[in-house]
Amino acid sequence: MPELPEVEVVRRGLERWTAGRTVEDVEVLHPRAVRRHLSGGGDFAARLRGLRFGTAMRRGKYLWVPLDEAESSLLGHLGMSGQLLVQPEEAVDEKHLRIRIRFDDALGTELRFVDQRTFGGLSLHGNTPDGLPDVIAHIARDPLDPAFDDTAFHLALRLRRTTVKRALLDQSLISGVGNIYADEALWRSKLHYERPTATLTRPRTAELLGHVRDVMREALDQGGTSFDSLYVNVNGESGYFDRSLDAYGREDEPCRRCGTPMRRRPWMNRSSYFCPRCQRPPRVS
Repeated sequence: MPELPEVEVVRRGLERWTAGRTVEDVEVLHPRAVRRHLSGGGDFAARLRGLRFGTAMRRGKYLWVPLDEAESSLLGHLGMSGQLLVQPEEAVDEKHLRIRIRFDDALGTELRFVDQRTFGGLSLHGNTPDGLPDVIAHIARDPLDPAFDDTAFHLALRLRRTTVKRALLDQSLISGVGNIYADEALWRSKLHYERPTATLTRPRTAELLGHVRDVMREALDQGGTSFDSLYVNVNGESGYFDRSLDAYGREDEPCRRCGTPMRRRPWMNRSSYFCPRCQRPPRVS
């Protein structure tokens, strides 16, 4: 599933190619693509027609476009394979095209939502006074947000009876960090994924957040992480940060710090990758 860097790459593309454009027509080609819009595809299309796109926004992994004069937003959920593509109007339809949005100008491009696995979708929601779609008002700020509170995050970690990787993936504490970038930041911090959060000192939390931010920024510079053709930006291009990963997906390969073979362990229906020498497991009391 796309994490913060991948969603931010898509957001930047939408900001460039769709901001200020007015919707002329909407086609919903698969009902699952609008299942989070509870009034259905017909209502979704009718409400979106005639509205002007604002500047695309993001919080963590969530992406939305404010709709001018409507006090609502178009929320995009990419799921496992969702793609928001800006395509020439005459381009051949993608095999898994789910929604088409045409604009009333002469630029000659349209916005397409393509989703092979149909776990993602688009929906319309009212905004909170802060400008967030109301369904994601509970999501915490992400570590690249200038308003992210490092001190509050550390205090929350100290109070939680949980482990550090679970905390990094808890969207009510910190948003945008998923499995891949959690493993990368923990490897850089020399922290085992099962380390209890209550044992983290303020300097260790600060170090961890620094590595989280570094990993995110480096991934952004390289267009995100792509393991297959399903994650692309709005121009259909893949990111290449997967070539720079130090932990994730490197089972049995030598640790780039000490040479010890990396290990993989099942974890919450996912996998955790770590170095058994650099990232010592916590002692069992």
